[in-house]
Amino acid sequence: MRLIFVTTAFTIAVSFTASFVYATHINDQPVATAPYKFDANIENNSLAVSPDERLAVASYSPDPGVKVYNLQDGSLVTTLSGFITPRNILFTPDGKQILISDSTCGVVVIVDAKTFKDVATIPIGAGAFGTALDVQGKRLYVNNEAADTVTVVDLASRQTIAVLTGFSQPRQGVKLNPAGNLLFVTNFAGDKIVVIDTATLMPVHEIIGIKGIRAISITADGNTLYAASSDTNSIAVVDLKTYTIRTFVPVGNDPYGAALSPDGSRVYSGNKLDNSLTIIDTSDNKPIGTITGFNEPRQAIVFGQHGAIAYVLNKDLSIAVVDLKAQKIINTIGSNPSK
Repeated sequence: MRLIFVTTAFTIAVSFTASFVYATHINDQPVATAPYKFDANIENNSLAVSPDERLAVASYSPDPGVKVYNLQDGSLVTTLSGFITPRNILFTPDGKQILISDSTCGVVVIVDAKTFKDVATIPIGAGAFGTALDVQGKRLYVNNEAADTVTVVDLASRQTIAVLTGFSQPRQGVKLNPAGNLLFVTNFAGDKIVVIDTATLMPVHEIIGIKGIRAISITADGNTLYAASSDTNSIAVVDLKTYTIRTFVPVGNDPYGAALSPDGSRVYSGNKLDNSLTIIDTSDNKPIGTITGFNEPRQAIVFGQHGAIAYVLNKDLSIAVVDLKAQKIINTIGSNPSK
């Protein structure tokens, strides 16, 4: 059964069947795999840290092995197998499960964070990319880059609630505002962000003019959004009261990251080609420093609980530990982790 409601250029489709072929995971092995890597030319990485800051889980889409590190001693705990093109990683709010999307397999895999065994697989469709989870851990939103859709999933039942259409290459960037009433979906091909009301699942705003849009962050008061613009080597600062761009802040070469510090005082841009982070002071939106020594940092920038350090994922799936006050790397976890 399919129910379709149309609003402007968007469609909400509630569906209980799917026409795609995907790979499922049983005992860490795919049952049926696609004959090729889906959109292998589109590369991204992802890093998630457990709520207790004990574990870090890291992926780089060309590498099928998802790394799990112990942040306390820097050891490699395990490598999760059965993936083809891992895209995004989340912990559930209670830290008990890890959610990993795979664009080739067309699924989000739920992994037990204690045993590292697969719990379940949620079918999305080829192109499953960015993911966002509400603060209660009840509703999961999944960007589908292939179908130009966003799939809304009830996580408890693992059933699709709705499939939202009308996007243009939604990739990594999908994020809820702190209040949870708005979902922000980046459109890489459209150079824009579409804002969805999470109660009605209808589009309510568009933010246009951010070329080569990558990662996004939203302030705690919900009034400002920061977006990496890789085409203009800048971070866009967006007023969410008017949904207009206030300014573009110049950063390094090919920025992917736009990570907002826990206290909201700084934004860190991961500059892929410069192997650096640019630091932006949010009080006046001016760059105030640069941290170097990374290996193609992208959007995978995660802050420690107390905001004193940041974990930045490198291309080789090692994690740079950054002292934010000293503005330097103080440790690297998992250097050459595949060896």
